[in-house]
Amino acid sequence: QGQLLESGGGLAQPGGSLKLSCAASGLTFGNYSMGWFRQAPGKEREFVATISGIGFSTSYAKFVMGRFTISRDNAKNTVHLQMNALKLEDTAVYFCAVANIPNTAIEEHEYANWGQGTLITVSS
Repeated sequence: QGQLLESGGGLAQPGGSLKLSCAASGLTFGNYSMGWFRQAPGKEREFVATISGIGFSTSYAKFVMGRFTISRDNAKNTVHLQMNALKLEDTAVYFCAVANIPNTAIEEHEYANWGQGTLITVSS
């Protein structure tokens, strides 16, 4: 189900912003929902945000609601995660994933392929 390549990771200060991007190839991008997950050191991977195939529906984890925004550009086969008001606890490796359904998906088993991940470090 295609290949995914994340970019945009790095270091940010608390209260700062970063924008992640994920470029997809080898799939009919608009047919599938996309998601972002994260894995903090010593913790299991967790859902962050998802967007439907045509981009009309989104869903967020409670801990990022109001701070993070997921979006997609189907013409460019790209999904983004705008992260504002970053907190120390947002430090994690962030993974882009493509689901096997067109609707929003919040469970890992609904995702067919994953990127390699990009590290976000929030530190003062």
